[in-house]
Amino acid sequence: MKDWQSLEDDIISCRACPRLVAWREEVARVKRRAYRAEEYWGKPVPGFGDQNARVLVIGLAPAAHGANRTGRMFTGDSSGDFLYAALHRAGFASRPTSRHRGDGLTLRDVFISAVCRCAPPDNKPLPAEIAACRPYLEREIALLSDLQVVVALGRIAFDAALRLYANLQPSTFNLNAASFAHNAACSLGHGLPTLIASYHPSRQNTQTGRLTKEMFDCVWEQVKQVSKSASQQIETADLTP
Repeated sequence: MKDWQSLEDDIISCRACPRLVAWREEVARVKRRAYRAEEYWGKPVPGFGDQNARVLVIGLAPAAHGANRTGRMFTGDSSGDFLYAALHRAGFASRPTSRHRGDGLTLRDVFISAVCRCAPPDNKPLPAEIAACRPYLEREIALLSDLQVVVALGRIAFDAALRLYANLQPSTFNLNAASFAHNAACSLGHGLPTLIASYHPSRQNTQTGRLTKEMFDCVWEQVKQVSKSASQQIETADLTP
């Protein structure tokens, strides 16, 4: 628990990227008219969820008036609405909506993180900003000792996950087996989680039909199947004399 708190404190106090610091704080100061009466978070956003999770979800970055406002991953915007509704249908979330940090939402067996912890201008973090945030994701993965599945929401998150595991365990990493396609799963190597790709639940994807509710539900059904299979293999190994 102490390690998690230390990580969260380090994330929240981070000022490593001047462009992102300036943008997130400007958004929090100016605000959107609909949220004018609210106090914006305006800081880097830590991960959220079950600290014993077997499933890690990696998004892109906090939305300017979503997580940058509420202080919780995928909370307060349309992407979060789509994600948490799907997690609730799959049995991973206690409720289908996520409005603010104190709304009582809990996650079961899922931890949600992001490639970049600060809201970027135009939702486009720079490569150097993504690299600066990578150690936080590495520390989360190190703390998630039972991790079996990584779900990458969007190509940037998918590529970031590949680079991260290539750096962490280059001797067992299987880069050639990985290519981005919605609901495609690939093994990163022996002893590493299965990586499952998904289109990002952005409004651009969900309103155009590129990502439908049924398509997204298929991702979480596959997550459950992969996680169940991995658990059974571990149990079998433990019983082998």
